[in-house]
Amino acid sequence: MSRDYTLQRAPSAATISIDYAAELNEQQYAAVTAPPGPLLVIAGAGSGKTRTLTYRVAYLLENGVDPRNILLLTFTNKAARQMLDRVANLLPIDATGLWGGTFHSIGNRMLRRHGCALGFSSGFTIMDREDQKDLLNSVVAGAGIDPKEMRFPKGDVLADIFSFVVNTERTMEELLAEKFPYFLPLLEQIKDVQARYERRKKSTNSMDFDDLLEKTLRMLKEHEEIADFYRRQFQFILVDEYQDTNKIQADLIDLLASEHGNVMVVGDDAQSIYSWRGANFQNILAFPRRYPNAQTFKIEINYRSVPEILSVANAAIAPNTQQFRKNLSAARLTNHARPAMVALNDGGEQALFVAQRILELRDEGIDLNEIAVLYRAHYHAVELQLELSRRGIPYQITSGIRFFEQAHIKDVAAFIRFVANPRDEVAFKRMVRLLPGIGGKSAENLWQNWEKSLGENAVISSWGERMRVLSVGARSKKSWEQLADTLEEIAPGGVPIQPTEMIMSIVEAIYDDYAKANFANYELRKEDLTQLANFARQFEDIHEFLSQLALISNVDAEPAVNQAGEKEAVNLSSVHQAKGLEFHSVFVIWLTDGMFPSSRSLETREAIEEERRLFYVAITRAKDELYLTYPHMRLNAGYGDMFQRPSRFLKEIPPQLVEDWNVRRG
Repeated sequence: MSRDYTLQRAPSAATISIDYAAELNEQQYAAVTAPPGPLLVIAGAGSGKTRTLTYRVAYLLENGVDPRNILLLTFTNKAARQMLDRVANLLPIDATGLWGGTFHSIGNRMLRRHGCALGFSSGFTIMDREDQKDLLNSVVAGAGIDPKEMRFPKGDVLADIFSFVVNTERTMEELLAEKFPYFLPLLEQIKDVQARYERRKKSTNSMDFDDLLEKTLRMLKEHEEIADFYRRQFQFILVDEYQDTNKIQADLIDLLASEHGNVMVVGDDAQSIYSWRGANFQNILAFPRRYPNAQTFKIEINYRSVPEILSVANAAIAPNTQQFRKNLSAARLTNHARPAMVALNDGGEQALFVAQRILELRDEGIDLNEIAVLYRAHYHAVELQLELSRRGIPYQITSGIRFFEQAHIKDVAAFIRFVANPRDEVAFKRMVRLLPGIGGKSAENLWQNWEKSLGENAVISSWGERMRVLSVGARSKKSWEQLADTLEEIAPGGVPIQPTEMIMSIVEAIYDDYAKANFANYELRKEDLTQLANFARQFEDIHEFLSQLALISNVDAEPAVNQAGEKEAVNLSSVHQAKGLEFHSVFVIWLTDGMFPSSRSLETREAIEEERRLFYVAITRAKDELYLTYPHMRLNAGYGDMFQRPSRFLKEIPPQLVEDWNVRRG
């Protein structure tokens, strides 16, 4: 006997009703309920951008749009999941057919289905960064290039170069000229390696992360039937954080939306701060020109910060000429305290002020987790890390590893450690492995021979003579001679010179070339090493200098007195890493010209405007209290104390919006 069974449709939109006007403010409501067509939503800091996108998805579903016809593009898969979870809580509609995720995850889905059009099977491998680096090093070797003979970029650096070329859609020559000028003489060899790399990926049915965008766009451009399929499927496209898209991502959106034009992009041009990694500010700025019928909505009610902080934020971004002008207004009530403008004598006094004020805030009942110190570059926090450790204030670095624990800092310190202690095996091996042609096995053999040559007497009267006794291969002979000369230069007659001068000599003679070939962010690491040299100026004795490095690297700050919990810690972060976060109290330090804005940004208006946007992002992380600090003096290796001008950004803030704090020693 058979039984009839009827599948029920998911609840229809007619049975559901969200009161959008009650759930959203007027600005959000206007964007969420806008008719089909191109929509640009400029969502200011703390204005409920995610809420607006979530309710837009719900609005489309409630109005009968099939989930399969919606594409939601975000910058993390987690963000897409959170939005869809919120939609599910708003509407009892099955939205499993909706495509939501990062650009790369969407590209992956398309290529799994149709990658055969480009000669890839559906089971292609996606290489992680380590796989990509290994394959590139293999390709370089296969091209007959011996990195031991020349400072040819290593696999990691090549991966970054090729990634920039793909994501910015620029020529190799243009990219090298702007970001890696020291590799321009190798242009033809690098282009040859790139072509070989592409062939190897195809022959091994492998793709790297950037291929998930580049190959997807190429597939859609070269195969009209595939492009038509997805244009018909994705009738409504929504894009989060549009100000952070790069050229290839914007092209992908434009291609998919080219017929129906139903694309909503949400972002904040004032928070476009990632040009250094390929993001294209012009994508959001030129959206109304690319979509002449686009409606623009501004969401300017901020739910995060008090009015006094928003007044400073509005004033800070106002001088930018390239922007969608808006004025953030506060949903919160005043706290009657203006942001503090604090002038200090030098970086050391700045660190003292920040540390003392942090302890005061903790005593006022503010959790350390709710306090952040933001800076333009990682090395700006050197003095502060020392001071926090001295005072037992726990801290965590949002932007990664602690300053003195970074590879390039430890590399240069290895030379100094070895000069201070010729029996330091770890320092010796780390130092010699930086030389071309010397790997782990060679370093071990060299160490055994060096240890034997020392005998019981570790006193060195001539580094040049002692190092030249050791035998190295022909490929390493020139660099070994350079090492011997450098050691003699930094410790003539076995007597070490001042630590700052040692660092400058090591970098100039050996490490600069190594860093160019091994680090894509060479310029940033060079700045770090300059700061290390600045820091070392306060020490005449290398043993004292090395002791300070060891202490700050190895001592975990103990919890401060009366602290609520062991996991509580002050947040130290670059502004870039802090985007999207918020804190009760924020300190923005080193607000001097050349530091923030950075010296490298002072040459063009575009770069200065991005720095100003970065300053705006820093200000808008603060909910209740904001401290803007600038030292008058700065230690500078080779030049002594240098006078610092307050950041031009501070001068653009009307004096009545801030409170000057006059700091004096007790």
